[in-house]
Amino acid sequence: MSKEKSRAEELKEKLFYNPKHASEVISQEETDKADAFCEEYKSFLNKAKTEREAVVYVLEKAKKNGFVEFDRAKKYNAGDKVYYNNRGKSIILAVIGKKGLENGTRLSAAHIDSPRLDMKQNPLYEDTEIAYFKTHYYGGVKKYQWTAIPLSLHGVVVKRDGTKAYVNVGEDDNDPKFVVTDLLPHLAAEQMKRTLADGIRGEELNILIGSRPFKDDEASEKVKLNIMNILFEKYGIIESDFLSAELEAVPAFKSCDIGFDRSMIGSYGHDDRVCAYPAAEAIFSIENPEYTAITVLTDKEEIGSDGNTGLNSSYLKYFVADLANMQGVNYHTVLSNTHCLSADVNAAFDPTFPDVSERRNASYINKGVVITKYTGSRGKAGTSDASAEYMGKIRSMLDGADVVWQSGELGKVDAGGGGTVAMYLAALNIDVVDLGVPVLSMHAPFEVVSKLDVYMAYRAFKTFFEEK
Repeated sequence: MSKEKSRAEELKEKLFYNPKHASEVISQEETDKADAFCEEYKSFLNKAKTEREAVVYVLEKAKKNGFVEFDRAKKYNAGDKVYYNNRGKSIILAVIGKKGLENGTRLSAAHIDSPRLDMKQNPLYEDTEIAYFKTHYYGGVKKYQWTAIPLSLHGVVVKRDGTKAYVNVGEDDNDPKFVVTDLLPHLAAEQMKRTLADGIRGEELNILIGSRPFKDDEASEKVKLNIMNILFEKYGIIESDFLSAELEAVPAFKSCDIGFDRSMIGSYGHDDRVCAYPAAEAIFSIENPEYTAITVLTDKEEIGSDGNTGLNSSYLKYFVADLANMQGVNYHTVLSNTHCLSADVNAAFDPTFPDVSERRNASYINKGVVITKYTGSRGKAGTSDASAEYMGKIRSMLDGADVVWQSGELGKVDAGGGGTVAMYLAALNIDVVDLGVPVLSMHAPFEVVSKLDVYMAYRAFKTFFEEK
């Protein structure tokens, strides 16, 4: 027999903010849907470890779902589905809405780049009959985390004749892997006197790629020659072709379930593919939205969103302008009336390292998708800080659809901070707030998320696109 609640308990339940574990507020059927959704998400993680591969994956699925390449000379009707592929490194998906574009769009924006090791322009060298690639790390990394783990090599090499060689080595079980070596503890006394941040230095992130010499007694640098010969025979590339290449080393692990209860997913690249995948799936799931729905999956967020495939460039603005011209509307009006969810992750509270978080305002795994009103550093530098009115609108939308959500910020005020693409969207006079999935071990080569939170992200984006 259940105990009757006291007046105080009833008031607390009514008046206090107390986010619950998602499993306490959703049905077993909904939990099963979350688990099924995440199986496909894990497959995406394994197939799309770089921004180029993510675009290929999403583009293939978009075509299967009826999306066609955008043509600015055409006029599109409600329900039409189009895509714009920006240089193979970012992509825009759109479903034309019933309402005119003067009413704005419903826009979600996620990034598909993740921290990694990029090859330098002239990477290959030999030292003491061992061959290495020199690297330049990309994004915010703890450099020591990238040693002594299996790595795979992905990317494209543009040869001197203009043809391309696509590289993906280390993902198949039969492929060779690569590694950044580290000192054994027995001889690391001096190294361990360094600070943690300096424990491994950028120029020490050299990737081990070979050790057998080319069989010719007269040649020098025979190991390097043997590696170049292998690359020439497989890809037709010579050393100078590295000057026009984009090669990235990423962890070779596969995504997998974490925990005896299989409630979490461990993988490389959750930041921010854990938002990109649900945002793409949400737009694939809609047919005739009231407002034109747009998902943009962008590049370069981890290094400031600069470059012509990052969201600090104008490609999204140009796309919206082309849509606006199609309906004879000023694109400034479209942008000013657009509502946006900047789809990006937040740092989940980690009880092993509680001191960097303020518990009342942290986000937690399994408590649903997290709304981050502002990001930035210390005094809110580098953020858009969503308005109270827009926060109220998003709250109402999520509650109305029974989406499990929470609020959170990125650590204690003086602990550090970070940014998202929200501020670049806000600069276009768009109402925007960050909404995404809490992540444990963010920016590590192996991050962890909750399956329930991933599914709630999908439901949030779908609800957003289906707004009446």
